[in-house]
Amino acid sequence: MTDAQGTGGTTTAKPKAERWTHQWKELYAEVITSGLCTGCAGCVIACPHDVIGYDHEAGGYRPYHLEEELGLDNCIHGEKGCTSCTRACPRFRAWEPQADEHLFARVRRDDEPSGIYQDIMLTRATDEMVHKMGQDGGLVSAILIWALEQGYIDAALTSFVEGDGADGTSSWKAVPGVAATRDEVLRGAGSRYTYSANTLAYDEAKERGFEKLAMVGMSCQSSVAPTMWNRKIGKVGKPFVFNIGLLCSKTFDDSIFEELFWTKYGLAKSEMVKMNIKGVFQIWMRDGSYHEVPLKECHAWTREGCNHCPDFAAEHADISTGGIGENNDWTLTIVRTDLGREIMSRMIDAGLVEARPGDSDPGAIDLLRKLSIKSRERWPEWAAPEARLGLPTRKGQGEPAAAAPG
Repeated sequence: MTDAQGTGGTTTAKPKAERWTHQWKELYAEVITSGLCTGCAGCVIACPHDVIGYDHEAGGYRPYHLEEELGLDNCIHGEKGCTSCTRACPRFRAWEPQADEHLFARVRRDDEPSGIYQDIMLTRATDEMVHKMGQDGGLVSAILIWALEQGYIDAALTSFVEGDGADGTSSWKAVPGVAATRDEVLRGAGSRYTYSANTLAYDEAKERGFEKLAMVGMSCQSSVAPTMWNRKIGKVGKPFVFNIGLLCSKTFDDSIFEELFWTKYGLAKSEMVKMNIKGVFQIWMRDGSYHEVPLKECHAWTREGCNHCPDFAAEHADISTGGIGENNDWTLTIVRTDLGREIMSRMIDAGLVEARPGDSDPGAIDLLRKLSIKSRERWPEWAAPEARLGLPTRKGQGEPAAAAPG
């Protein structure tokens, strides 16, 4: 073969990319029933035929197929060539290097357990109301409010608490929702530590006419859009223009409120006003009292979808945030992309965010690395190997519930 310049030399033909043929049948076997599914619901919003439902109830938090023609483990649309669900799944096969390549034009090195990033800092909102109502430093709320005002986004997919009562009581059940105003952003502020598949607010956002969306979600959810983009899913991925990831080692089943907090400690969820995790599960009540529940008592309520998740640090967000600093009023902030750096720089310059170097709290940086490694150790050796890059090979790990990918 002659080269393109006509010099008479030879070149090696670039191998053709493998045609993507994977559908619900493979997703069901390799992710949904194998233990890898995090319940992010990327497949649900990506399905153009609306045949994937979602179980929101305690003990569920996972997608399922609605049509019965071929059984729950296959899809007639998939048999005809539809591959949207696997293109959207951030746990299907080589999801991590594919998202890395799209965002950073390279893959994660073995000395980067927390993912690829440009900077780490400690931040907090300077607006007193935002700081007070937000979690830790209130950074996420501050970013969303500013990004809305500056036209970066039209709305954000986030979570709210179901059934906020007029008397201030709450069910504490986290549910997906759309925030398009300052008031809506602040209404969704704070952490719940149970799971909300925020991607499911996508349809509401489109119905309300929003075209530029921010995704705010756990690490698994923050990988949805970059995975979609890399796998060329099409129009469903286009509205996602900004991505805020929440550092997350696990979330808990909603049943923890009744079965542990109420049954053992007499803490009614309707009377809780705030919660946090700082080595213990911290709970503030309406009567002003404060309570601590040992985390080891909470482990039995760990959501099944978190048991194999390897991504503590929300490695595919533009900005990853979490409250693992030495105190409660600063947010550990990992700036990953050029867009993330642009937004943080502009907000700091405008005086809307106060920032200091991440290494001013070395304990937080050390904990970030430790928790990132610990999470990666949960990823099974039979699954796509890239998520375990940098970890030693283990012996004797069990096989998946379903057949491992070939």
